[in-house]
Order: sequence, then structure tokens, then C-alpha cells
Amino acid sequence: MSKTTVHIDKDYDLICVGAGIMSATLALMAKLFDPNMNILILERLEAVALESSAAWNNAGTGHSALCELNYCPTNEHNDVSIKKAIKICNQFEVSKQFWSFLVEQGLIENPQDFIQHVPHHSWVYGAENVSYLKRRYEAMKSHFMFDDIEYTEQIDKMKEWFPLIANGRATDEPIAASRIDRGTEVNYGNLTRQLFSILDEQFDTKVQCYHEVLDIDPDEDIEWSIIARDLKTDQKKYYDAHHVFIGAGGGSLLLLQKVEIPEKHGYGGFPVSGEWLVCKNEDIIKQHFAKVYSKAGPNDPPMSTPHLDTRFINGKRELLFGPFAGFSPKFLKQGSNLDLFKSIKWNNISPMLGAFWHNLPLTKYLIEQVTMNHEDRMQELRKFYSEAKSEDWELLVAGQRVQIIKKNEFEKGVLQFGTEVVSSENGSVTCLLGASPGASTATHVMLDVLDKAFPELLHSEKGKELSKRIVPTWRVDMSETMFKQQLARCKDLLDV
Repeated sequence: MSKTTVHIDKDYDLICVGAGIMSATLALMAKLFDPNMNILILERLEAVALESSAAWNNAGTGHSALCELNYCPTNEHNDVSIKKAIKICNQFEVSKQFWSFLVEQGLIENPQDFIQHVPHHSWVYGAENVSYLKRRYEAMKSHFMFDDIEYTEQIDKMKEWFPLIANGRATDEPIAASRIDRGTEVNYGNLTRQLFSILDEQFDTKVQCYHEVLDIDPDEDIEWSIIARDLKTDQKKYYDAHHVFIGAGGGSLLLLQKVEIPEKHGYGGFPVSGEWLVCKNEDIIKQHFAKVYSKAGPNDPPMSTPHLDTRFINGKRELLFGPFAGFSPKFLKQGSNLDLFKSIKWNNISPMLGAFWHNLPLTKYLIEQVTMNHEDRMQELRKFYSEAKSEDWELLVAGQRVQIIKKNEFEKGVLQFGTEVVSSENGSVTCLLGASPGASTATHVMLDVLDKAFPELLHSEKGKELSKRIVPTWRVDMSETMFKQQLARCKDLLDV
């Protein structure tokens, strides 16, 4: 063995690749169910939560379908479906229940460090969109998860809700808005750091930073051997693990392609970078306390849904508008320009070509977005805030997202928005692909991963009892009484 190679003779139960919100949630969940579990987290960068989990790199909305119109599509009869909204709302509430449990146990002292109360609004203009929003309101009002929703077509009420948008707007223009007051703003970077601090201080589980995972190979004696490079010493290190979770954000696809499991075949990825207009004028920032989402254009992808958002970042209230799309072949913000080309394999060429062919409007949209200048972006902002001045706003490049491309029986390839867990048959390797609403649904998704990898933990009598305490509404038939009880409990514990 060369001097630059080190074999770590340790039998890990779980190795997590990537130190973002997903790995932090999975590792802490696993430790709560089995404090003796031997877990290692490997991170390529110098600290945790520097890619997609970083506050400036994501939307920061507690995605609970209270305001995001893309979660309420219409069918061929023009009826509004709230099925996906119910699913997303429940998943976010599961996350809130997990965080509330940590507060109850004294593991998190000040939830205000990562979660704030900010009302969620939907706002549209144009007769067709107003008709849609009213039908959405009526559908949501009839369900107990959303029965506190408000609706208005009155400009005076909108001036109360979001004066920056309503002031100076023509009164003869058809406009409408809805509001759910219990919305939240979440700093996932701060939350991730808190979860890793709990792992370090309470469970002696540390993150190995500056460790880049190069390969994941099957092992005869144990399930998997992980090959990593210590970026400080340039040493190669070998780690043994029974289970591996790949939660490396946009970098997950490239690692999954190296794992010898048949389930990886056919997956590809399309990278899209996000950009925001950030307000520099404190007087303007103080006039808006809301998250306001509108509708994407008729041929625009769901990720383009425009919104004007109050954010809390590094202890300061901020105001952002976007997102705008950019393009880079990198799969991570701090990735390589060769990432996209490295991801193209014989088994995913057909799906990737198919996805491209069936998503020509997305290509057109991206070209239009990339060629925008500052004044073009300001014109989009002025559709929301008509009095916006160009000198009050600057462009910030946010995180890199990799949208899933997968095989489809009919189209050969389809571009899929959202997240998906790819797992080996025995659950010894799991990998999270995709993007929004990922961070908001981290607890739900990681419980599913835990169930695939360690079913004995969740299905034992002790595990069933503990899961009811940690996440009462996970995988249960939700009743109105249970939902309202947990909503009140989380509001009290998280102070939102």
C-alpha cells in the first residue's frame, strides 16, 4: 500500500456523503432511534451547509403549499386539484414536528435562529388567473389543512397584506390574492448547522470536512467500501460501511453512476442555476413582510414561479425577488464545468435526448433568461412592484440545481421536477436526486430512506412508539383533530 493510501479499519453502520440538510436529518434521526449506531459524514468542502442548504442558495420558504400555485394544477376539465398541495403540506408539517421534538428535548434552545413566522400569499393578475385563484381558494377552503385561507379581489385589503405590490397599481386591472397567515421562512443553513452540532455534542458523530468521495465499491466482507480523498493531505482513504446515503445535492448523480447497482440506469440530470434580485434599500425592505408567489408563464417550467420574499439571513431581514434561471454545466455551485458531460452514459443518452426533445419550451425559456440584463430583470420585478428602482437592487447568484431526467416508457425520457430517492433492492445504498421542495420535506424523505435502509429500527415496538413521539403524523391517516392538535403544538414550541 502506498504512503498516500490509508485504510480506515472501522465498521460503519452508515456513511453519509455530503453535509447538507438531508444528511444532517438522516444521521440525527438514525441516532435518535439507535444511539449506538456508528455513523460517518463525509463533506468535500471546508464546512457544512455550503451548497444547496446555504441560506442564499435556496428559496427559504417553508414549502407547505400555502402559496405555491404550481402545487395546485388544473385538469382537462379546468378543475383545480389540491392533491399535491395536501401531500406537500403534510410533509412540511412532519418536518416541523421533528424540529418541535428537538425543542421539547432541549436539543434546540432557540428555534428562532432558523425559523420565522412570515405570512404566505398567492397573487395573480388577469381575468383568467383571477378565475383560477378563486377556484383554488374554494378547493383549499373546503379542506381542513387550508381552512384558514383568506381571499380577496379588493385592492385595499392587498395594501394591508403587501403594500409594495398593491400601492400604485391600476384599479381597473383584474387582480386577486389569497393569504394563509401561518406561513414560515426557514434558514436551512442555520438549521443544518444546528442539527450537526447536536450530532457532534450529544452523539459524538462528527463531520469529516475536506473529504471528497471518489467511488463506492461493493465489498465481500461488508456491503460497501468508500474511497475518499483527503483534500488537505492528498491521501486516499478507504472506509467500510453497511449502508451508504448519497446526499450530495447536484453531485449525487455522478456518484450514483459509480455505484454497481442496476437501479441507477437511465437517470440523467439537467443543471439549472438560480439567480435573485436582492434589495439594497433598507426603507424598501421594511415595507414588505410577506412571501408572495404568483403564476409562472404558460410555457415556463414550475421552477420559474416568480415570488417576492421576506427572508432572514445572518440575523438580518432581507427582500428577494426571483428566481431567474442561469445555465452552467456544473452540478454544484463549487463543481466542475465538466460535470454535465461526465454524467452522459450509454444507459442515459436516450432519456436525455428524449427529455431535451420534449422540453423545447424549457430550452427557449433558459435562453431568454440567460440573455437578460439588469433592466430586463427589473422589468419582471416591476410586474410585482411597479415603483422598483434599478439602483435599489442587485443580482445574486444562488445555488445550482440538477433536475432529474429519467426513462419514460412512452417518451423515452422525461424531465422531472421535485425529488426522488433511488435505492438498491436491499436498501444498502440510497441516493437523493432532484431539487425543490427538497429541504422543506427533508424529514419525510429521510424517514423513507431510514425505512429502506434500517426497517428494523422503525418497525420494532420501541421504534413505533418513538416515531409517534417524534413525527406523530408520519404515515398515518390524517384526521382534522390530529392535524389541528399538531399545528398548535408546533406553533407553541417553534414560536411561529
